[in-house]
Amino acid sequence: MVKSHIDLRGFGIILLLTLLWGFNYPAIKVSNVGFSPIFNALLRSVIASVLGVVYCISVKQPLFHRDVRFFHGFVVGMLFGIEFVCIYLGLLYTNASRAAIFVNFSPFVVAIGAYFFLKEKLGITKIAGLILAFFGAYLVFEGKPKTWNTSMLTGDILEIVAAFLWGATTIYIKKYLAETVHPINTFLYQLVFSIPIMLVCALIIEPKWILDVNSSAIAALAYSSIIVAFASYLAWFKLIHTYPVSQLAVFTFLTPVFGVTFGAIFLGEQLTKGLIFGLVFVSAGIYLTNYKKV
Repeated sequence: MVKSHIDLRGFGIILLLTLLWGFNYPAIKVSNVGFSPIFNALLRSVIASVLGVVYCISVKQPLFHRDVRFFHGFVVGMLFGIEFVCIYLGLLYTNASRAAIFVNFSPFVVAIGAYFFLKEKLGITKIAGLILAFFGAYLVFEGKPKTWNTSMLTGDILEIVAAFLWGATTIYIKKYLAETVHPINTFLYQLVFSIPIMLVCALIIEPKWILDVNSSAIAALAYSSIIVAFASYLAWFKLIHTYPVSQLAVFTFLTPVFGVTFGAIFLGEQLTKGLIFGLVFVSAGIYLTNYKKV
């Protein structure tokens, strides 16, 4: 049933999803202890893909298409795969709290990309959101923790690249797939076609895939694969089909809030003034960029 506004049930679900997504950043850092980063991302895609295929068959949807949509699906999977290579590899060097802010820079990439490629308007509110976001990113860069070193800068840059790739993926899906395929097919294209990209990157970059595997690393991998990559993304696609996407999108600003909070609680990451104020400005920017009067 399609609804014109977000009710209490919808709010509860999106709140839970952003909490799960925020917790995913510390979880990735924990699982990176047991597995090399790119191989870790590869395992995540494989596990979520298997679950996605089972679900797709259960709802009697074709797994793939035999026309140009297959090509577009491959492009989406390639972008998605490189994005997560950057996210997982970046988290080897930078803090989960910083990654949570930089990766969620993607709504601004979407806003700018939609203006140039989808002919969507870029109003004053969105422009104000972009300005706030850039200022917030600057504050995060300046608010270096005591553990700062040059390798953390490498991690930060990788997370920002991931944000751009996430935004590019969203724009590509909106332009070529959103109106022509079932959401589960978009979901599967992202995951399945990301696997060969990640495999090639792992073979080239990582000489050793299995590191210090322990129960925490396995639990974190299971969480990222089953709870986040499969269940939460599937729930998000269903929300998009039920509620106005413009209203749902404004709540994404909660993801970096939870990411920073969980990074401090579970990993003991330092909450610098730059990080806190940067979080406020980036979150406000996300809200304004996605906000739309109804």
